[in-house]
Amino acid sequence: MKKIVVLLILSIVAAISAHAQQPASWTTKLIDKGNGEVELTTTFRIDPTWHIFDITIPENGPMPTTISIDKLKGATKVGNLKAVNSKLKRKYDDIFQMEYGYYENQATFVQTLKITDKAAFLLEGDFRGQVCSEIDGQCIPIKIDLDFKPKDLPASVVAAADSSTGSPTGEAPSGGETVALVPVDSLSLSSASTTVNATSDELWAPVTDELKAYGAAGDTSDQSLFWIFLGGFGGGLIALLTPCVWPMIPMTVSFFLKRNKKSRGKAIKDAVTYGIGIILIYVTLGLLITGIFGASALNDLATSAIFNLIFFALLVVFAISFFGAFEMVLPSSWTNKMDQKADSTTGIISIFFMAFTLALVSFSCTGPIIGTLLVQAAGSGSIVAPAIGMFGFAVALAIPFSLFAIFPSWLESMPKSGGWLNSVKVVLGFLELALALKFLSVADLAYKWGILDREIFLVLWIVIFVLLGVYLLGKLKLPHDSDLKHVSVPRLFMAIISFAFAIYMVPGLWGAPLKAISAFAPPLYTQDFSLYDGVVHAKFEDYEAGMKYAQEKNKPVMIDFSGYGCVNCRKMEASVWTDPRVKQLLDEEYVLITLMVDDKTKLKEEKEVELNGKKTKLKTIGDKWSYLQSHKFGFISQPYYVLLDYNGKPIGPSYAYDEDIDKYIEFLKKGLDNFKKKKEEVK
Repeated sequence: MKKIVVLLILSIVAAISAHAQQPASWTTKLIDKGNGEVELTTTFRIDPTWHIFDITIPENGPMPTTISIDKLKGATKVGNLKAVNSKLKRKYDDIFQMEYGYYENQATFVQTLKITDKAAFLLEGDFRGQVCSEIDGQCIPIKIDLDFKPKDLPASVVAAADSSTGSPTGEAPSGGETVALVPVDSLSLSSASTTVNATSDELWAPVTDELKAYGAAGDTSDQSLFWIFLGGFGGGLIALLTPCVWPMIPMTVSFFLKRNKKSRGKAIKDAVTYGIGIILIYVTLGLLITGIFGASALNDLATSAIFNLIFFALLVVFAISFFGAFEMVLPSSWTNKMDQKADSTTGIISIFFMAFTLALVSFSCTGPIIGTLLVQAAGSGSIVAPAIGMFGFAVALAIPFSLFAIFPSWLESMPKSGGWLNSVKVVLGFLELALALKFLSVADLAYKWGILDREIFLVLWIVIFVLLGVYLLGKLKLPHDSDLKHVSVPRLFMAIISFAFAIYMVPGLWGAPLKAISAFAPPLYTQDFSLYDGVVHAKFEDYEAGMKYAQEKNKPVMIDFSGYGCVNCRKMEASVWTDPRVKQLLDEEYVLITLMVDDKTKLKEEKEVELNGKKTKLKTIGDKWSYLQSHKFGFISQPYYVLLDYNGKPIGPSYAYDEDIDKYIEFLKKGLDNFKKKKEEVK
């Protein structure tokens, strides 16, 4: 079965690294047209049954052919990109439900430039498009980097005598300053995002100082870290009950006691040192993961489709292993080497190797728990969250070893290893299977695949927990299970809880909010059929469009920085927003704009911006909203709520994760009062 696991991992890697052959070739050159004008011409040769899309495509359609000029010096742009000597075809697409244009066999695209300073000429940018197959619908993106200097201009080009035509955004006239960064006012996502009373520059301008003056309500970052610690501690307690860890408690404690028969004090000291060693190993792992990836990269990773799909597959494999289909263990040579090191060394070093041996031996049981813990901590946005979670996990794991060494008589009252440990493992298998769906759901939401809507998710969870209840009652037997002569009281109560939980989820199939699992289930808007009307729906998912509407209606704005993979965001929506008083304020008094920072939808054109002194590219809608949150408000974690007037200025404190409904209502009312005061001052 180890070969199966290896093949699974190799197939995932192969799928990620696969790269299709380009079905199109192209040439790009500058052609002198006289009067100081040149044409930047890109000609495509396209394979039969493939096509490239037109320059103008309706919104939410396929990727259009575009040109992006990041730097332009010694020239100005004349007009827009156009197609020449190319036969445009049109068709109606049932998938996109729209008509669009495309080109087959050959297509030529031209951008005209007026040269104002031949010696200083510089053009940098890229040309983007997409070729798609008529047979299987496969699409391959095209990106052509543009980098032209004076030597690339035709020798016959003569600079234009008059450069008064001006330069568009991002271009510099002759002798002017090269603009490398895209201004925030060109970050509009759609034609609906038009200029409002405030300019786009003002809408995107930082307001951190004004926000600090109001303070923060519900900013519970420390509390969030505390819950991450508790989550890790709970995971460590669960790990103790697994067949990989439980039998090692008496074995390890006995080792230390035999090693120090003459000195009980030294035995206790060594056992405590052993516990500290366990903590150091797991905390170091958490710090290494943060140090390698960084907090923001971990947050991006937590919503990456590839990462979530890989973790989904791994959890399913772990669950199958827990069910008894096969055993997953690290190579025995690793643990043997650690044992040899522990025997051949003395003092603290030998104790450290014993702790490392525990970590390796228990991997098959603790691996899924640790992995789940690290992913949840990564999504919090805090740089220390993974280390805090691992600290809680290690403390729970280390405490029993130290306590049993201090009070060895307790070992006699410990339940002996047996079939009950395998039952614990199977129960964990069911839980891992349920958690695996959570990771699949995050990828599904972030990339908008629509394969795991709320009803499907709930049906799968209901089936999983019904089967868990059946197993606990002894009506379902898996490999390696012992004969169950009678159902113990603990198993009976666990079965009752499992069945009750499954029944609790049933109303969710018709739209019940199910607050207890709101952090795991897909949001209510993915529900195809719902009888529940208490859900708050954002009026806009675009910043500029929402601000324009707010000005027209003369209303304040609440920006909701959220994420598809944000657990606390779902909790707030299910436990706070569903309160009738909160719903009334959000629906009637505010313009609610929800911005998903992990939306993986590609921007029509990548933008380069500067953040914290570093240049970065915005490639997706989520990148854009994440940049807005950090650039304008100086905050990176979600959920995050900001109250603004329609000019983009704060009218109240910010608010983070806090499920206190009264405090949230006070937060909203304070913003309303300040907005009304501003209106009166203007009058």
